[in-house]
Amino acid sequence: MGLTSLRELGELKVIRILERSLGTSPLAVVGFGDDISAVKLPNGKVAVLKTDMLVGSTDVPPGMTMRQTARKAVVANVSDLAAKGVRPLAGMVALGLPANLREQDIHGIAGGLRGAAKEYGFPMVGGDTNESKDLTISIALFAIAGRGQLILRSGARIGDIVAVTGEFGSASAGLKALLEKKVRPKRLARPLSQAVYNPRAELDLGLRLAASGALTASIDSSDGLAWSLHELSRASAIGIRIDRVPVSKAAREFAARYRCKANDLALYGGEEYHLIVTVKPDKFSLARRAARGRLRPIGVVTPRSSGVCLRQARGDAKIAMKGWEHFRR
Repeated sequence: MGLTSLRELGELKVIRILERSLGTSPLAVVGFGDDISAVKLPNGKVAVLKTDMLVGSTDVPPGMTMRQTARKAVVANVSDLAAKGVRPLAGMVALGLPANLREQDIHGIAGGLRGAAKEYGFPMVGGDTNESKDLTISIALFAIAGRGQLILRSGARIGDIVAVTGEFGSASAGLKALLEKKVRPKRLARPLSQAVYNPRAELDLGLRLAASGALTASIDSSDGLAWSLHELSRASAIGIRIDRVPVSKAAREFAARYRCKANDLALYGGEEYHLIVTVKPDKFSLARRAARGRLRPIGVVTPRSSGVCLRQARGDAKIAMKGWEHFRR
């Protein structure tokens, strides 16, 4: 007790320790355990708060420019607001900067922050800088929403349709290609590189889906498809059965070329900022119209006892809770 290393604990247990210590405020509408936090404001409104940190040694792949790095830090935060159906009103940034960075690196960071804030329609209004051994970009976003507006992880019900806003595996395949120096054919170079270096938060799509009134739960998929499905399962106390894994064409081609499993690339990767949602069955067509065709059913919500599984001809196969978790390697 007390001597367990962080590698043994993992990120989730670290969060649980902090949650128990900090407690729950009576002002909190959403606290630990979801994509965002929210506290009560007058007149039925809530202040929505989001912070997410990018660290150079763990979050920046080889070859990523400072501009792309700073943009990615913003995207990660915006994506979590997109999953809740909320538009950011303002942002702040705290920078930990190694002393050996150059002036052009700072211009790159500034340009990435400015460009991303403009892309998603909010101002960056301030922040802090400090010296650090590793590059750190910590973004905090602020929004205001109605108390009943937020689409949380905890609303899924048995019989709901599980759907996603995109296909998975390209970022995982692209990172694998970079780290293992695999030669990519030209037809794969662009989609894999784009997935790694220029991810996109699906903000407008998330806003439209939330406004449709068809969703019961939602989560951002940046920690991986499998991990996010398990988080939905835990938060809503339900099971999930997937009928098919939504693998991208680029990931399938990469897997065939390098003899790896396409489903594993899609399930257990990460850094793909699609939304995973549960939808009321009688309102799925409404949700699909709101998404303008960018909503793919992949499964159904089941009783909790069934767990998270993939339907196969020989019987359901459990989907492991694997994905990106800090401290575990």
